[in-house]
Amino acid sequence: MTSPSPVRSIALALTAAVAFLVVAPTLGFAAPLIELIEEKARDSVGPAMPAQGRFDISIQSSAPQDALLISAWWIDPATGRFIANAVTEAGEIYRVNGMATLVVSIPVPVRRLMPGEIIAATDLGTIDLPASRIGAFAISDPAELIGMQVRSLLTEGRAVMVQAVMQPLVIGRGSLVTIRYSDGALELSAPGRALGDAHRGQDVRIVNLVSNTAVVGIATADGIVEVTR
Repeated sequence: MTSPSPVRSIALALTAAVAFLVVAPTLGFAAPLIELIEEKARDSVGPAMPAQGRFDISIQSSAPQDALLISAWWIDPATGRFIANAVTEAGEIYRVNGMATLVVSIPVPVRRLMPGEIIAATDLGTIDLPASRIGAFAISDPAELIGMQVRSLLTEGRAVMVQAVMQPLVIGRGSLVTIRYSDGALELSAPGRALGDAHRGQDVRIVNLVSNTAVVGIATADGIVEVTR
C-alpha cells in the first residue's frame, strides 16, 4: 500500500481541522444565553435604548443555559417576542424563542404634589414599567423633575408627563420687582411691578414705578428683571 503524498496529507489535515472547528468549536468561551439574547435585544433598539432601560428575558425551558453565540436573530419590536439560533460549545444549534420585554425605570411622586409646589429629590421614587406602557411624554430622568414647579396635580406612583411640570416662576403677576439696566460701566436700578408671570429667562412686561412707564425685560432671578433697551 502506497503512502499518501505530502500534499494530500496536508490537505487531509486541513480538512479535519476545519471540520473540528465547525462541529465542535470547543476553544470558544460560552456565556449565559440570557446575556447573549439581551445583547441582541439592545442592538435591535439601537440609539433609542433608554438610559434607564433594561430587558426582562424569558426563554423556553428546552433552551441551553449557555451558548457561544447567536447565529440568527429576529424580534418583534412591538411585543418583544423573539426567535434565535443559539450555537453551543459542542457546535450544536438550538432554535430558541421567548420574550425580551423592554422595561424602563421611571421617577414617580411618593406623595400627592399640588400645583405650585417645587419638586425635591425626596418627593420622588422609582417604578419599573414595560416601555410599551409608558407614554411618549412621560419623564424618565429624575434630574428633569427635581427643582421643577408642579403645573397640574401629580398623583402618587404615577408617571409624570412633561406638560404637568414647568420651570419655576421667578416673577409673579402683580409682584414688586427690581428693574436693572446696564450699559457697560453704567448700571441703574428702579422699583417696578410685574404685569404678568415669568420663568427664568422669559420676557415679562413691567411698570417702572418711578417713571410710570411700561417696559419689557427678562426675568433673571427671583424678583429681578433685566432691561436691555
